Amino acid sequence: MNDTKVRSRIAWQGRTWRFRVLEYSLPDGSVKERGVINHPGSVLIVPMVEEKVLILRQYRIALESTILELPAGTREPEEEWLTCAQRELREETGYRAEEWTALGKVWPGPGITDELMAVFLARDLSPAPLPADDDEQIEVVSYGLNELVKMALGGELQDAKSVVGILRAAAFLGDYPAKLGEGRPSQAA
Repeated sequence: MNDTKVRSRIAWQGRTWRFRVLEYSLPDGSVKERGVINHPGSVLIVPMVEEKVLILRQYRIALESTILELPAGTREPEEEWLTCAQRELREETGYRAEEWTALGKVWPGPGITDELMAVFLARDLSPAPLPADDDEQIEVVSYGLNELVKMALGGELQDAKSVVGILRAAAFLGDYPAKLGEGRPSQAA
């Protein structure tokens, strides 16, 4: 079931991550090439002001579109997860949080990257901006948590990391999965 690595080369390297081309020998003896992104990890933040979640309207060049997504960012090599989340929240929303709750970790794209993403709920916010990254086009907007749960489940919120963050925050706060049962057909055996 395991492939055997034959060779590896870095095809491109940026400031925080790199694209590596790997050659693997399969159990049948054939050799295949695969691309993998080596990544230092990232954070995702669900920032809440009372019942509202601060969410970003952000232009994404790969999609050539503006999408809704939670604040997130790449951590520096060896940077503590929470330190990274605190910095990213201030850079992307202009707020700091007094209360932080870890909501676990996820692999956002295990088919192409080793990136691990830590998810945090941030509450008790107050203004404390840091300079934003110069290549980001961000507008901070707010939605009710229940509205975002409906958008996540209904497909209107399409950013996978944001869907995970919203559902985990709602579960932690007790708003999910109870609300999922509303309006759904029963699953009688």
